[in-house]
Amino acid sequence: QVDLVESGGGLARPGGSLKLSCAPSGSASAGNVDSFVTMGWYRQFPGQEREFVAVTTRYGDTNYADFAKDRFTISREGGKNTVYLQMNGLKLEDTAIYYCYGTTLSGTSWGQGTQVTVSP
Repeated sequence: QVDLVESGGGLARPGGSLKLSCAPSGSASAGNVDSFVTMGWYRQFPGQEREFVAVTTRYGDTNYADFAKDRFTISREGGKNTVYLQMNGLKLEDTAIYYCYGTTLSGTSWGQGTQVTVSP
């Protein structure tokens, strides 16, 4: 499995924006985002299971959870070996730990998570 590393979490005001990034860790041999069939994001609230946020495929298709439509945008930049989650119009209820994942024919890799806190 390839380790994935998230970044970009932090504190935002309601209505504000954050952009999360996810990339394979280590050297170039660690993996390339284009080698993943799908890459996406889940989030987790305290005491709850992870919930789906968004996914993008190697072919550019995307899908979003209902709460993410019109506010969040997932994108993949092969040249920078990175997947992004642009979050606009943040709400208090978006506060959670956001996890990046990637799937290949061999299985699924997860990142360690990045905290997003939305607070006035």
